[in-house]
Parts: sequence; C-alpha cells; structure tokens
Amino acid sequence: MDIRVLRYFLAVAREQSFSVAAERLYLSQPTLSRQLKELEDELGKPLLIRSNKGVSLTEEGMILRARAEEIVALMDKAEQEVRQSGEQISGMIHIGSGETYAVKVIADTAKRLNSEYPDLRYSIYSADGSDVIEKLDKGLLDFGLVFQSVDTSKYNVIPLPLKDRFGVLMRRDSPLADKEYISFSDLYGQSVIIPRQQNHNSMFLESLGIDEQNVCVEAQYNLLYNGSVMAAEGMGYCICIDRLINVTGDSELCFKPFSPPVEVSCSFVWKRNAVFSKAAEKFLEQFTEDMKNYT
Repeated sequence: MDIRVLRYFLAVAREQSFSVAAERLYLSQPTLSRQLKELEDELGKPLLIRSNKGVSLTEEGMILRARAEEIVALMDKAEQEVRQSGEQISGMIHIGSGETYAVKVIADTAKRLNSEYPDLRYSIYSADGSDVIEKLDKGLLDFGLVFQSVDTSKYNVIPLPLKDRFGVLMRRDSPLADKEYISFSDLYGQSVIIPRQQNHNSMFLESLGIDEQNVCVEAQYNLLYNGSVMAAEGMGYCICIDRLINVTGDSELCFKPFSPPVEVSCSFVWKRNAVFSKAAEKFLEQFTEDMKNYT
C-alpha cells in the first residue's frame, strides 16, 4: 500500500468528489480514479460509493480513512524530524491537551525557549485524555496534558502545580448570579450544560456529588467555548472549570466557584523510551527544569 495513494484516497474522502480532489492534487481525474480502483483491488474491498451526486465512503472506506489519517500524520512527522535532525534545533513539537489553564506552563516554557531557539514551533492538539493517550501510544504526539491517572510503567509523569477549579458559568442576570459561591443543591431543578464524557455523563455529575435526577441536562459540550455560547443564550448553567472563558469587562457571563471547592490537577506525560526529535528533547529538558523552579 503506497503512502502516495493513501493521500489520494484521503483527498477524495475529504472533497467527496474525484474532480475537485484531482484538481487539488494536480492530477487528471482518470489517473486518480485508476489509482483508487487499484487500491480497492489490492485490498479486495470497495472503499468508495460513486454516484452522480458525488463520492461517499463504504464501511470499509471509513475504517481505512481513520487508519490512513494516522499513517499519513505519522509519516509526515517522521519526515519532518529526519529533515531537521542536524545540529540546528528547530521543528515542530506535538502536544496534546484537554481544556485546562495548565496549558499556561507549556506556554511559559515555549516563550522561554523562543529567544534562544526561534525556529521551534508547536502543534497543540485539543482532545480528552483518552484520545491524547492513544495518540501518544501511536507516536503522533510527543507529550500530553491529562487529568486521568496513567500507567507509570509505560509513561513518565510530571504532576503540574496549577489546579483547575470547577464552578458554574452563567448569565449575569441569572437568579444564581448574585451568589458568591454555588452549592450543588443550588442547581437542583435547574437546566445544566455539562462536559461530554466518553463513557456516561452521569459519571461526571456523580463525581461532583450531584444526583442526575435532580437536574435537567439540557446540553453537553466538548469545547467550552460552545458551552459558553449556550449559557449566554440562556439554555442553562454551564458546569466547567475557571479561567478558560473571559468573564471580565462587558462580558454578559460570570463564573461562580463551587462550595465546597472542587479542584482537579493534571499531569505532563510522555512515553517511556520515546525517541524524540532534537526539538522535543530540548523542550523536555527546559520544561523539566522549569517545573523544578516553578513557584
């Protein structure tokens, strides 16, 4: 299976059109069609459904697309690291993270390195902890920021000093906006907007000590910005962590922390025995030193 043909397949899957994909790839449409037909013959499975309305993926095509995206991303990362393996320290550092204010420590180290190594670049991949760990395992990320505990026999771990505080994001004219703190019972009978959980959303509420039957889960979010828009539109009280949405100045939103306080912390992790580029090695060296001196 040729990496070049996988790129062709991904282009057709993305554009849902042979003609548009061929134009973007600077190929003739018959050449592109022939290459993908040969790929289907090689695999012995149909990958594309061709119709007058465009192109869609078969079940086998959707499976290949997920794997092909990983293969191409890993190949691109490997090629980049090989090209930049000389004495000069430059290139991309790949970091995965959930939504957390602790990204600040990543930014602090990056800024500190920038004056001495101006050719370092950063790719920040936003996802939940399970997704970050999966991409670390596959070599698609160098480092990750995760809230969950990890297997220390497989990963090196640096606990981060910053903590995220849970509370409620709401409109300033909401009935609870005058309170300094929010108790869990304040939310009983209210419409709430909660983070989407990979397994089951009731687990998140239970972790806060909230019985799911006492609230109405109006919506779920993966990115807090989307949750904040729903809160601003009056859909409900958005349960989230602090310092991710600006509530100062003329913002129509405010944040009220929970009482008793609910805090979470995350860790900076990377695979044991990982083979790093010079750029990733330098970042890890500086980050480790920064964490020793963090106040």
